[in-house]
Amino acid sequence: MLNKLESLCGLYGVSGREDAVREYIISQIRDKAEFHTDNSGNLIVFKKGRQVPKNKVMLAAHMDEVGFIVTFITDDGYLRFDTVGGIDASVLSGRSVLVGGRLVPGVIGVKPVHLLKSEEKENYPEKDMLYIDIGAPSKARAGEAVSVGDAAYFDSDFVEFGDGFVKGRAIDDRAGCALMLHMIGGELEFDTWFAFTAQEETGSGGAFAAAFAVEPDYSIVLEATTAADIAGVKGEKRVCALGGGAAISFMDRGTIYPRDLFDRAFELARENGVKAQPKTLVAGSNDAAAVFKSRAGVRVLTLSLPCRYIHSPSCVISAPDLYETEKLARLLAADFARR
Repeated sequence: MLNKLESLCGLYGVSGREDAVREYIISQIRDKAEFHTDNSGNLIVFKKGRQVPKNKVMLAAHMDEVGFIVTFITDDGYLRFDTVGGIDASVLSGRSVLVGGRLVPGVIGVKPVHLLKSEEKENYPEKDMLYIDIGAPSKARAGEAVSVGDAAYFDSDFVEFGDGFVKGRAIDDRAGCALMLHMIGGELEFDTWFAFTAQEETGSGGAFAAAFAVEPDYSIVLEATTAADIAGVKGEKRVCALGGGAAISFMDRGTIYPRDLFDRAFELARENGVKAQPKTLVAGSNDAAAVFKSRAGVRVLTLSLPCRYIHSPSCVISAPDLYETEKLARLLAADFARR
């Protein structure tokens, strides 16, 4: 599964531009399941299992990543931009990026420190102070390479390091996509639906359309979430920890999860020797917020992969957590199918 994650993290697809990710996934499942692409850009997959389920279960993971969109080209050839999805400006200065369909190399620049006013030195630069430098000497030359409306992406290598750790770009949520690909590639106990969704980072519009079409009784959203198990952070603000297995949400900013599903996830984990942990901070949101409201309602649970430095070019996960999350996803999918 790790090799699939590496391949997926090497693809570029901010919200609304998920084409390359979707085509790769199709190439991996072409002979393994039924699938179609809907008008929202979602890839909807049906995998036949050994049994027909009592309840229809849909697993969901989003294909898109956070990134940037070019909004203006200055007279001297620099690119002004806005963020696509939630990115803190503190992780941007000096970062390498790739711009447009031709993946033009660039660097996110900022006013030099020796030109900053004293009050500016005490704060991270605001987003509107930043620009992308693609080495163009003029607006005309920059316009030969990129256009307003082009997407831009973090440029970062996939690296295995330390004791089972992995660093890469777009692990949120190519990890969920890799996990679902692995499930589709093997045998399943029950017929199962999978939704590789579009535009999660900008409001989960794709997930709403996918759930409306599939009409699941239960859904498991596979995500990545903030792990703040770092120096100086204590208690519930650590959120979850690498090496602790899947982080299970009881509530976030978009969804309050059914208590019986939350409890059942931990029960199954204990019974089967699978690592799991609660997500201890009410923060963020994901596709569950759209799925649970679809039609007459869907019973939904989110399993998240702990991820340090999320929404940056250097997301860090523990590889064993990926496998523990898949084990629990399989157990829950079968449990929900037979309820």
